[in-house]
Amino acid sequence: MSRRANYSSTNQALVMSNAASPKPTLAFVDAIALIVGIVIGAGIFETPALVAANAGSAGFALLLWLLGGGMSLVGALCYAELATAYPHAGGNYYYLMRAFGKNLAFLFAWARMTVIQTGSIALLAFVFGDYASQLFRLGDYSPSLYAAIAVVSLTGLNIIGVQQGKWAQNLLSVAKILGLLLVIVVGLTSAGNPVTEVAAAPTSQTNWGLAMIFVLLSYGGWNEAAYISAELQNLRRNMVRSLLWSIGIIAAIYLAINFAYIRGLGLAGMASSEAVAADLMRNAVGETGAWFISLLIAVSTLGAINATIFTGARTNYALGKDFGLFAFLGTWKSRTNTPTNAMLVQGAIALALVLLGTLTREGFKTMVDYTAPVFWFFFLLTGVSLLVLRAREPSINRPFHVPFYPLTPILFCLICGYLLYSSLAYTGIGALVGVGVVIAGVPMLLWNRWRH
Repeated sequence: MSRRANYSSTNQALVMSNAASPKPTLAFVDAIALIVGIVIGAGIFETPALVAANAGSAGFALLLWLLGGGMSLVGALCYAELATAYPHAGGNYYYLMRAFGKNLAFLFAWARMTVIQTGSIALLAFVFGDYASQLFRLGDYSPSLYAAIAVVSLTGLNIIGVQQGKWAQNLLSVAKILGLLLVIVVGLTSAGNPVTEVAAAPTSQTNWGLAMIFVLLSYGGWNEAAYISAELQNLRRNMVRSLLWSIGIIAAIYLAINFAYIRGLGLAGMASSEAVAADLMRNAVGETGAWFISLLIAVSTLGAINATIFTGARTNYALGKDFGLFAFLGTWKSRTNTPTNAMLVQGAIALALVLLGTLTREGFKTMVDYTAPVFWFFFLLTGVSLLVLRAREPSINRPFHVPFYPLTPILFCLICGYLLYSSLAYTGIGALVGVGVVIAGVPMLLWNRWRH
């Protein structure tokens, strides 16, 4: 066996056997709640209008949402093989380490800690702040204050213990889905009265590629299942099931709610709406409906923030286990079964990004630009790692084999490559800042190597 394989096997055995390490405490339902909670965040309340504006017709709009579910399924099949063959709290970090070595794995963990995950937490926190401020305003900086409160409160909840974190997630996910079902019912039952369409001048613009970017943005987050592979009960069976069930549930909800939007507002009404769900509810039941949807989006976003905090700290923990420079992150508190230090650092960086978004006065947009290119770059490399590990480690036990190999992972890599190009082409200065922060990890890597 190679030195790399020896190192990896030892590392994996340590994680699985050490008393102060992740334990299989998450059930099948918990995994679904986490995945659904991450994916169904704020996106589905904002992106349908953008998709409608670029789809050209109602039929194509629904087709794009169906294709988004199919593309997510392709990626999920690839992740299911990686997660069951290499169960580890580091998720993508561990796959990249085995496939490409510690240097690239370090840069990914650094990017996830400083850009990808913390940027996502800040992005979701700003959405929560915007909609919570519609319910009760806290002054001139109300959205930022709510964002900071959400980061601090949910980080603290997850530090208290994994049981508290997962139960909060389950409750928030249930509330979110019930609320979405109510919006769907309202949209379908108001179909007989296509309410005065909001500025209903139809648009002839058709850009399916751009529309698909918004669709896949709404589907993003299912890959976080990789970070709970070391804590999932009956991993061999539940990882694949949780991914397939979660994506199926999400796709069904997305198709239904877009169908409800189209029936309730019409495609032109959707395309010209700035808050499509609020317009639908306002037209159907008045201002009470708009208030309700603001509450729903706030609850929905809290669920996504909680799940993102839960999974994000796991990579920071793995980084601390493997790199002496960040050894303080590699502490797992056995009493609460949480990586406390990793969560504290993640929360501090997310708060700093909330401050950055406040200073730019474009919190949500700044965070989208900041995270997108870095995310799709490492997502692409994770797809490549499946191909590399199949060739390099053919004897590894793989409880699940991705179907139609190698076509499925190649298709996944092509999808990621297209989204990487699009994220660079359609984002602003925030993208350069995010890339710059990742590059800043190179001196950190060299310093760590010099110390050892």
